[in-house]
Amino acid sequence: MPARPAASRRTVLRGVALTPVAGLALAACAPPEDGPARPTGPVELGAESEVPRGGAKLYREHNVVVSRGEDGALTAYSTVCTHARCPINKLEGTKLICPCHGSEFDATTGKVLREPAVAPLMALSVEVKNGTITAKPEV
Repeated sequence: MPARPAASRRTVLRGVALTPVAGLALAACAPPEDGPARPTGPVELGAESEVPRGGAKLYREHNVVVSRGEDGALTAYSTVCTHARCPINKLEGTKLICPCHGSEFDATTGKVLREPAVAPLMALSVEVKNGTITAKPEV
């Protein structure tokens, strides 16, 4: 068996220098241990009139999006990305965009429009009382 050449000093130093970078890259895709909270109980969001027909409203502070169909029906989803549990903070029309890895979701259906996420957003039930929207996890 032929002898393998020894690694040069430059190769060893390059490997040592890149090790922390690789670790950071892997950590960036790891779900946060105490990531943003999905609603675990009823959450009052705001006035029903804030959600237009055929549109959606993002409630960043509660990690919830509410959309209204052309028929007036309201739907709600958690806006914690299913890829790496990042809070989604951007809504363009009815498209939600995750800032961490670029996953996109349909705010009216919760379905994935663009990977890396593959699982849909968690659906929430919606209730309106005295003109105020309340969302909570479906049972």
